[in-house]
Amino acid sequence: MATVPAVLSAQSTLASKPMLTPATLEAAARQIVASVPYPTFITTDANGHPQARTVQPMAPDSSWAVWFATNPRTRKVAEIARHPHVVLHYFDPVTKSYVALVGRARVVRDRPTKDAHWNPQWSTFYPDRDTSVVLIVVQAERLEIVSAKLGVEGDKATWRPSTLRIQPARRAK
Repeated sequence: MATVPAVLSAQSTLASKPMLTPATLEAAARQIVASVPYPTFITTDANGHPQARTVQPMAPDSSWAVWFATNPRTRKVAEIARHPHVVLHYFDPVTKSYVALVGRARVVRDRPTKDAHWNPQWSTFYPDRDTSVVLIVVQAERLEIVSAKLGVEGDKATWRPSTLRIQPARRAK
């Protein structure tokens, strides 16, 4: 599995607060993501319109790759083939915090990779791993994080969120 040797940069546009460190931003992002079992997955359809749906992903790995299962005949599979740029949006209503994981998605059909990234909870919906399911992996390129509770706030004037850019050593397999 790919690992992230270093987070390239963190951006905070808060004039009154010091720059948040990449480690602080990543820790906040992981805490928020862990609190959201069903994020929203956003793709772009053939007409350039955003399409959103709820998914049940695994937790992000160390390179911020996120895996989830879907029916191979869904719209999202075709949308990823046309336009792999996607967003996974995690919103925690209790803390009013969010992480927008912006990256590229890829559809995975081979059985060994499916087995390696399988969540047993998916078996109820996909009894035949060979034909009834594909996996989608989203490799993060950047994270946008807002959480007043965790001290990660957006710019007061523009509301631009704190951003963590991710540079994986290799793409998730």
